[in-house]
Amino acid sequence: MTERAHVTVVDSTEKSQFEALDDSGVVAGFIDYHPSSEDPDVLVFEHIAVDDAFEGQGVGSSLVAGAMEQVRAADKKVRPDCPFVARWLDKHPDFADLRV
Repeated sequence: MTERAHVTVVDSTEKSQFEALDDSGVVAGFIDYHPSSEDPDVLVFEHIAVDDAFEGQGVGSSLVAGAMEQVRAADKKVRPDCPFVARWLDKHPDFADLRV
């Protein structure tokens, strides 16, 4: 679990999602992922979604940042098939080492 500015990012492994939770525990957004078939230590980030009620509040960026911190802590890598995640990684070179 990672605390961000206004959301808490948790890895909901049973759903294969990183979730951004607001202060009341409401899911503000999520990233769908699955392990790569070539390398189980690579997580394929497929899709990000942010609830309309949280749009424009930085939830997507906080969600990706929190997910990347947890990926790094788990000593895994990321294949960003999701364009939003790929763009976020392009803008944050301090996480470039996680990208395959």
